[in-house]
Amino acid sequence: MPAPTSQTNSVDIGSPAPGAHRATGERKTVHFVSLGCPKNRVDTEVMLGHTSDAGYELVTDPERADVIVVNTCGFIGEAKQESVDAILEMAKFKEAGSCQRLVVTGCLSQRYPKELADEMPEVDHFLGTDEVDQITQAISASERRVQVVEKPRFLYDDLAPRRPSMATHTAYVKIAEGCDRPCAFCIIPKLRGPQRSRAPESVLREVQSLAAAGTKEICLVAQDLTTYGEDLPDGKTPHGPRLATLLKSLAQVPGIRWIRLHYAYPTAVTDELLEVMASEPRVAKYLDVPLQHVDDGVLKSMRRGHTSKVVFDLVERARRKVPGLTLRTTFIVGHPGETDESFEKLFEFVKNADLDRVGVFPYSKEDGTVSALLPLRVTKKDSDSRRRKLMRMQREISKRKMATFKGQEIEVLVEGPSEESEYVLKGRHEGQAPEIDGQVFLTIEDYQPRTGELVRALVTGSAEYDLAATVLGPVAYT
Repeated sequence: MPAPTSQTNSVDIGSPAPGAHRATGERKTVHFVSLGCPKNRVDTEVMLGHTSDAGYELVTDPERADVIVVNTCGFIGEAKQESVDAILEMAKFKEAGSCQRLVVTGCLSQRYPKELADEMPEVDHFLGTDEVDQITQAISASERRVQVVEKPRFLYDDLAPRRPSMATHTAYVKIAEGCDRPCAFCIIPKLRGPQRSRAPESVLREVQSLAAAGTKEICLVAQDLTTYGEDLPDGKTPHGPRLATLLKSLAQVPGIRWIRLHYAYPTAVTDELLEVMASEPRVAKYLDVPLQHVDDGVLKSMRRGHTSKVVFDLVERARRKVPGLTLRTTFIVGHPGETDESFEKLFEFVKNADLDRVGVFPYSKEDGTVSALLPLRVTKKDSDSRRRKLMRMQREISKRKMATFKGQEIEVLVEGPSEESEYVLKGRHEGQAPEIDGQVFLTIEDYQPRTGELVRALVTGSAEYDLAATVLGPVAYT
């Protein structure tokens, strides 16, 4: 299972309304706080759709909300604490009297339903990860206080009333839910249930609908993209549904420019998949594949199901078959049993592998996982030190790699004004995923681009993770 690829994101979601005070109409107002990974964001957007279709008004200001919904993350310790803090922060509006009802959903509810219900009387309703489509009943108080099934089965499709929470030019599409892998450190199979893939036709229809609405970048997400389709009818046959065949289909949708992959599993990145990435212009040459470690002993204790040879082979094979590939990964340091020697193997690998994007996370002991029972604990001090050492080196690698862009012409998806200056726009190139990678800061000379437009830009400078470029003109594509 992948570890998180970025810090937990907190997103306040709703529809801004004019005026500083609560609307005087009869419709109740609802404010959403979405925490965690992009997969959780998709769930939030489905809940936004159900809520909006039921006649509620969505607001961005929690002070204006009759109902507040917090969609939580419960993957690792820091994410759990952020979720608890967000719940308590939103509870203040209920205590002040502006909010009438507080609803908590998502992974933290799924993981600790009874504990949260006992310790948080201020919360009116708890939903797990299987009850996404029951949000309106929770808001209206028509169901029991705690609704959490032990084995989630929910899977949205293209008919779900999903409402975007991002700018329309970018969208996450979840093609599968749950996971069947036995990684020792990971709690997600217990939070999200077994692997279940969407029908290819459903994914295609959703992408077609998004493209028609102006979306140019599709980020495919799942706990494990590379096992997509194996659980569907004929999934185990040679001609059954696969990620590679799905990509070929999605790459034919007019209007889509980049199809980005989050997350692949090292043992399941096939040559067929890499060949599709290399040959289909609309499939971004970008692969997010959490490697987690390279020491054989640590990989074994993590129950990853492969050795370091698989990791080395994957990096070499992916770069050989997909020229210009941006390779993103994450590592866990401080897992039980990680010695100084095994960490040094990881350090040397990162030093020599020349990876484009790297995230490093100290091991988080999670109750209910195999790793939580293992001996040979690594101290927090050592874990943090190892993380800092890896990231210091990776920053230098990234800085060097970014400097090679200077003087190149690149395609950039314009995302809007920069926070740095009103005279500078921000955007991303094909090798930068939304929210987790760097940005391109754009200066304007003759051509004034619109938000959501793809432009040609000349790179004029670089930093550790970001680029500076000058807009040259629009990109022509169909």
